[in-house]
Amino acid sequence: ESSIRQSIAILTLEIMLFYSFFKTLVGKEVAVEMKNDVVLTGTLHSVDQYLNVKLNNVQVVDRSKYPQLLALKNCFIRGSVVRYIQIPSGEVDTELLQDAARKENAPQSMKSSS
Repeated sequence: ESSIRQSIAILTLEIMLFYSFFKTLVGKEVAVEMKNDVVLTGTLHSVDQYLNVKLNNVQVVDRSKYPQLLALKNCFIRGSVVRYIQIPSGEVDTELLQDAARKENAPQSMKSSS
């Protein structure tokens, strides 16, 4: 039971790490690839703790394959259907990510002392 609780705690921390990271990208252009292979680009309007995202100024990458989506301007995408979110490389704070990864991979005794 304690290992299950520990696994849940680790998963929660990982989700919160992604959530915090994506919050820093609000207002930036991103591309969201969904599990049904649809790729949308747009301005990240918001993200929540479930990694659901709202996009503004939406455009469909493969317009000829998905003409029914051409009128789409704003959308809500459930986090569970997202395969990837592509972000501009210039928007990635690599030091922040490396620091977070180091903290996440630190031995448990070091985590409790910080």
